[in-house]
Amino acid sequence: MKYMLIMRATDETYAAFQDVDFSEVVESMGRFNDEMIRAGVLVAAEGLDDPAKGVVVDYSAESPVVTDGPYGETKELFGGFWILDVASLEEAVEWAKRAPLAGPGSKTEIRRVTSIDEFPQDNEWIQKERAWRAATGQL
Repeated sequence: MKYMLIMRATDETYAAFQDVDFSEVVESMGRFNDEMIRAGVLVAAEGLDDPAKGVVVDYSAESPVVTDGPYGETKELFGGFWILDVASLEEAVEWAKRAPLAGPGSKTEIRRVTSIDEFPQDNEWIQKERAWRAATGQL
């Protein structure tokens, strides 16, 4: 089963690590990622850019409204993610507990990634997605 571990941080988290040398951050994350690679569980991992460089598309109005970051009302921001292929939620939790750079106010949200096999296979859109995945080497 695949699980996404979503790194969430607050202003307090960012403040706690503002004086940490970036090479130390990269080394810490690199060691953790390497451990997951050697264990055969890492599928993907990415960090996210500064929230000030992002936008939010809000669908609560008739026409969607686009707002530049940073997101003033947000208490927690996603900082990056890992996708793991593990046997259980419990195993995903154990990996999350070992994540580096977890500081004050930070959290890791764990969500199972659904498989295309869980959807009705006779559905036209599922068939089109399966064909796209096969054509792009994702099946």
